Amino acid sequence: MSDYKTPQPSPGLGTSATVIGSRARSVSPKPVTMGALASPVFHWVHDVAAVTFHKARRTLFQAAILFCVLVLLLWVSIFLYGSFYYSYMPTVSFSTPVHFYYSSECDSSESALCSFPTANISFMKNEKDQVMAIGQPYRMSLELEMPESPVNEHLGMFMVKMTCFTKGGKMVSSVGRSTMLHYRSSLLKNMGTLLFSPLLLSGMAEQKQLIEVELMSDYKTNAYEPTVGAVIEIQSRRVQIYSSHLRIHAFFTGIRYLLYNFPVTSAVIGVATNFAFLSVIVLFSYLQFIWGGIWPPEQVRVKVMMGDNSRIEQRKQEVKKRMERESSMKELNSPKVVGPVHEDSNQNDTEEEKTLSSNEDGLGFEVPDSAVEDGSHDMNVTEEQESADVFPGCPLPQESESTLRQRAGPWMSL
Repeated sequence: MSDYKTPQPSPGLGTSATVIGSRARSVSPKPVTMGALASPVFHWVHDVAAVTFHKARRTLFQAAILFCVLVLLLWVSIFLYGSFYYSYMPTVSFSTPVHFYYSSECDSSESALCSFPTANISFMKNEKDQVMAIGQPYRMSLELEMPESPVNEHLGMFMVKMTCFTKGGKMVSSVGRSTMLHYRSSLLKNMGTLLFSPLLLSGMAEQKQLIEVELMSDYKTNAYEPTVGAVIEIQSRRVQIYSSHLRIHAFFTGIRYLLYNFPVTSAVIGVATNFAFLSVIVLFSYLQFIWGGIWPPEQVRVKVMMGDNSRIEQRKQEVKKRMERESSMKELNSPKVVGPVHEDSNQNDTEEEKTLSSNEDGLGFEVPDSAVEDGSHDMNVTEEQESADVFPGCPLPQESESTLRQRAGPWMSL
């Protein structure tokens, strides 16, 4: 038999080849699926949609609250203006029919009446409220609708008298005015009759005149004796009247004149003023509720207050180290004496430690530079310089500033 042997791979070489093959298989790129790429994109889109939906919902909720508040303020503004207008503006115009009565007990064959025509007028609305406001000037006039009859044409001038009285029947004022029909010639009457004959025949027009008699031009009722009625009397027994009306019209001045003659402009200005005033009140209330005051808190001063404790602690450590250095320098400079001198030095060290502890305990917020009570002005100057070097740009707290910082403000709860 031949001694030739088939070469076998060494165990170390085979193991290394196997490891290299496994590493090559592990390093070989794997195909990337669409799901692996879509998953991060889906999560990103989901997060963006959730954040956007949250912001949109919050914005919509805030807009709804703001809209409700604005509508409420607008409604309250309109209500306040309407209440002011109703209470401030008196009755602008008042008209009431005047029904005359006269005596018919006499036996007269002529067209003359037995007495003057008289009418009693009340100035009360619904028998409760007065027509005329106190202190407001009014214009009173009587409208007479009279036919163009021969009796009225030959009547000429006649007197109209009005007497105002109070609730107890006391006469307040009295006035008399004269009036008559307007003159029209015979030719003018004939031409008018021919021209308006179709209307006259159909009953749509009549041959009459409307006479307006101004009784009072600037009448004001008294607050102590308000006028509740009047008596109107026509001092003529031959007068012929179809109908009559008493008209009372207010003569406005100042703000009432603007409210009556410019109602739309006045309403817009009044509602806008009320709306602005209520908006300012609501805004100040909101700031008071959120910040605890009208002005926002001073963030810089709050930060200084928060950093004071750490700064004071650091300065305490610096003062303590300085005291230790000074005490060590004193020990080096002082001669060493055996005996009772050590007891004195120990007592001095004890006193220095007590002084240091008392200074540390007394080092407060209001007077941070009172930690060292050596009485040396140079040492105080050195401490201020070192503190300025340690805290550049940070001024030392003064006594007035510490008092301001210690004041409890509503914004400290934030």
